[in-house]
Amino acid sequence: MLIGAQLLGEVMQRVLHLPLPGPVIGMFLLAVALLIPCKSWVARRDNEVSALEQASSSLIANMGLLFIPAGVGIVTELAVLKRDWLPILMGLLVSTVLGLVVTGLVMHHITRRAAHPDAEASVLNPGGSL
Repeated sequence: MLIGAQLLGEVMQRVLHLPLPGPVIGMFLLAVALLIPCKSWVARRDNEVSALEQASSSLIANMGLLFIPAGVGIVTELAVLKRDWLPILMGLLVSTVLGLVVTGLVMHHITRRAAHPDAEASVLNPGGSL
């Protein structure tokens, strides 16, 4: 399924001349497919492993292999890393901190809403009547 999503992303990128890489488009398509409420994907049937559990288990078991292309890319671009190490390092640090801050803020708001579901209703409908 993962290879199929990547293949579909590559085909869409080449046919539609999209500015995103094919694997990125494939991951978006995979995310959309997982968000669509399809019970056969997620639901277990009589002690069977769901398709989602099967795919995630195999990905986790082989996660080390997923780092090989990134490592090869780093080795092949060592000259670029030596030349532009400071902007690359700053970009990594800023994006990491920004990602952590945004994730923290989103989780903060989600947990507040989960803890007080009636507060959201009163904000949306302050008069209490429709």
